[in-house]
Amino acid sequence: MSTTPTDHPGATLDVDRTDVPYRRWLKEAVRKVQADANRSADTHLLLFPLPEHWGVDLYLKDESTHPTGSLKHRLARSLFLYGLCNGWIRPDRPVIEASSGSTAVSEAYFAKLIGVPFIAVMPRTTSAEKIRLIEFHGGRCHYVDDSRTMYEESARLAAETGGHYMDQFTYAERATDWRGNNNIAESVFRQLERERFPEPAWVVATAGTGGTSATIARYVHYMQYDTRVCVADPENSCFFEGWTTGDPDVVCERGSRIEGIGRPRMEPSFVPHAVDRMMKVPDAAAVAAVRALDRLTGRKAGGSTGTGLWSALRIVAEMVAEGRRGSVVTLLCDPGERYLDKYYSDAWLAKEGMEIAPHAAAIDVLLRTGAWPG
Repeated sequence: MSTTPTDHPGATLDVDRTDVPYRRWLKEAVRKVQADANRSADTHLLLFPLPEHWGVDLYLKDESTHPTGSLKHRLARSLFLYGLCNGWIRPDRPVIEASSGSTAVSEAYFAKLIGVPFIAVMPRTTSAEKIRLIEFHGGRCHYVDDSRTMYEESARLAAETGGHYMDQFTYAERATDWRGNNNIAESVFRQLERERFPEPAWVVATAGTGGTSATIARYVHYMQYDTRVCVADPENSCFFEGWTTGDPDVVCERGSRIEGIGRPRMEPSFVPHAVDRMMKVPDAAAVAAVRALDRLTGRKAGGSTGTGLWSALRIVAEMVAEGRRGSVVTLLCDPGERYLDKYYSDAWLAKEGMEIAPHAAAIDVLLRTGAWPG
């Protein structure tokens, strides 16, 4: 109940905006999102086949087993809790996100779970399977011709509809609890406890928002581990250039061909000073890596996994050459079945002018000899 402000000198001004129906809705929405976490068992940590006598173990954290099939399920859950608890997400008003795919799939799932509309703003080149999954979960796709306009278009739609622009690229690193609470870093280290090298020498991540690398790096520092963090960046992305030059204003003219990672600007959620190392990975090398993963383990994965796996394999070769024992961890971000018309299509490779044979040969040499060629 509100007390009406008065002009009497010395009066206490008191305005109470308690909205009982909204608070009831909010409590139920938060319960539903938290219940999803309780229902979902933790994701698996897979061992990549390497000769045991090398003294180096390589693991992939398989995030494709989340209910929405990707690493972004964790992020979407955190973003929804953050938006709900801040009072930004409201009943019957749309949640809007700028996303090239997997984040939008996961956010569409959580929007449906709590009963609000969802709109994904994405490039027209987004894979057909991701579009199908967004729509399967009740979301609507809004296309742009230039990926660099996704941010402005999302903000415009939010203003026009009275909805909330989630803005994963700004809020990813602050929405995730990097100290613990079953974040991805805590999960990895817990799963490694009984392995022969329980504290990895390196964790390799890729950057879309930058939130995952920030979470892992902060957790490593907080727990006082000696583990180092490497971020692998694809072509047509400016994270590597911004990190190496220290210029936060770098941009690039083309969008990334590796869906889910790579950005045309340095995103606010990328925390450059938290990570130890970066690699710029050719897109053809990423595709060669996921095809090798499929051949060796029977698991198809998306291009972001290939970008990280290529960098992890180079680190493995480096450790073998130096006689260092230890473990390396990277991420299996989402399933390759979403990209059968891209990274697993020779026709798509030809259209893109992408030659993967030299990179595939380099992986074969490494796995056969333990040395990186040339």
